[in-house]
Amino acid sequence: MAFILNINTAVGPASVCVARDIQILSFAQSTNQNEHASWLHPAVKQVITDARLGLKDIEAIAVTTGPGSYTGLRIGLAAAKGLGFALNIPLIAINLLEVMAHAVKTEDADFFCPVIDARRMEVFMAVYNKNIETIVAPCALIVEPDSFNSWQARGKIVFVGNGREKIKRTIADSNVMFSNRVVSSMDMIELSANSFGEKKFADAAFIEPLYIKEFYSAAR
Repeated sequence: MAFILNINTAVGPASVCVARDIQILSFAQSTNQNEHASWLHPAVKQVITDARLGLKDIEAIAVTTGPGSYTGLRIGLAAAKGLGFALNIPLIAINLLEVMAHAVKTEDADFFCPVIDARRMEVFMAVYNKNIETIVAPCALIVEPDSFNSWQARGKIVFVGNGREKIKRTIADSNVMFSNRVVSSMDMIELSANSFGEKKFADAAFIEPLYIKEFYSAAR
């Protein structure tokens, strides 16, 4: 059994937790997105202490790599890389959309669609089946009334994430459910434990955030 540190700063609230395989030992959360950078390292220290462990006991670090907030992704990945190098332990990269789908997989639905708010009427999204297998790979989508017609015609679809309000306002509610579940690092533990067991580790030297869309700056 492995002690894994899980980090999610991709979309607020930010959170970290320590788990022994799929058993949560400690958890911390911050709802202030402007303080994620200053909050994260003290929070990591606190959850390790709360779990009655030391840094040397942590065997892997899992981090959500996106999509999400550009700043949040960089903060989380930089911290995970730094700790991984310092402790000489493997890094596990997890797609946040998959984490979101896993968080609601017990819902009575045929498809699971995590949606993250982007600009205007756009969302970052993916579609998974009952086995949380990818049906539509992570992408950016401008939400229109017929955006999900084909999925609604084939079965019940559940939307989860902070982009669900755009969906509610736009599409017909036939065969649609909306989950209010707020995903945290605790929802990462099954995926990170599976990756650890299968030795699916990321190359810390080359891994980058999954932005989906190129970073935009008004100063360009």
